[in-house]
Amino acid sequence: MQSLTPEKTDNVLVLGVGELGMAVLQALAGRPGSRVTAMLRPPADGHDQGGSQAETLEHLGVAYVHADAAGDSVEHLAQLFSGFDTLISCLGFAAGPGIQRKLTQAALQSTVKRYIPWQFGVDYDAIGRGSPQPLFDEQLDVRDMLRAQTRLQWQIISTGMFTSFLFEPALGVVDLDNNIVRALGSWDTTVTVTTPEDIGRLTARVVCEPVQGDPIVFCAGDTISYGQLADTIERVLRRPMRREQWTIPMLRNELMAAPDDPMRKYRAVFAEGVGVAWDKSLTYNAERGIPTTTVAQWVEQHLLR
Repeated sequence: MQSLTPEKTDNVLVLGVGELGMAVLQALAGRPGSRVTAMLRPPADGHDQGGSQAETLEHLGVAYVHADAAGDSVEHLAQLFSGFDTLISCLGFAAGPGIQRKLTQAALQSTVKRYIPWQFGVDYDAIGRGSPQPLFDEQLDVRDMLRAQTRLQWQIISTGMFTSFLFEPALGVVDLDNNIVRALGSWDTTVTVTTPEDIGRLTARVVCEPVQGDPIVFCAGDTISYGQLADTIERVLRRPMRREQWTIPMLRNELMAAPDDPMRKYRAVFAEGVGVAWDKSLTYNAERGIPTTTVAQWVEQHLLR
C-alpha cells in the first residue's frame, strides 16, 4: 500500500477521448479550479482527423496535446506527463498489449504527482494470474509496479464492466432479437456494472476529493445476478425471456476450441464469478450517497421503445 497521503491536484491530463475518456473529461470540466487537458493521437499526414474531438474539447474548455501512447517512447511520454499534477489513463486494452505497463513506466519516470491507471474493470487481485483472459495479467503487472515504489501517489477505481457491455450481442448474455437471457456460470452468479457517465462523475469526485487509506476504490452502478437480470428485463420490457445457462465447463470447452476468441475469454472469466462483483452497499458511491444508474434504469433509458 502506498505510504503517501493523497493530496488534491488541479492540473490534470486525461489519456484518451473515447467513451470513457470523454465521460471523465466532461465531469472534470464542470468542476471549478481544475485545469484539464486531454491527450489526442497526432494527426495523420498533417490532417487533423480528430477535428470533431478537438471541437468538443474546446467547447468543454478542455485543452489538448498530441502524443501516441503506442508509438512514442517512454522517455517522451514521461516528459509530457511531467507537465501535470494528475494523470488519468482512459486507454484500455484496445490500445494494444504492453501499453498499460508502458504508461505506468512513463508515469513513474515523470514528475507527475498522482496516477489513476486504466483499471476501471474488475478486481484483478482477486482473479489472480493465469485467468482465461491473459490481458488481466498485465493489469497485475501495473499494480506490482505501483506497489513497489513510494514516490508516485496512485488510485485505482474498480467499476466492473460497462453496463452496456452486458447487453453487447457479441457477449451473448442478452439476446433481445430472440428474447433470450443467458447466465454465465449460474443464475446466482453476480456481476458488477457501471455506466461510463457514472465512472466519469465518480472519477472526478475522487480526483477532487482524494480518498484516504486503501488506494483501491470500489464503485458500482449495480451488482446483479443473471437471474435478477432476466427478471429485470422481463419486468421493464414487459415480455418473457427464455433462459439458458452457460455452465463453467461448457464455457471452458468453448475457449479451448478457440483460445484466441476475446469474447470466449470474457465469458469464462465472468462465469467463474471471482473478482467480477462486489456489494454495492459497501462501495465508494453508496457510502457517500452518490446515485448511480441501475440495470433497470439503463434498460428503461436505452431499450424501451
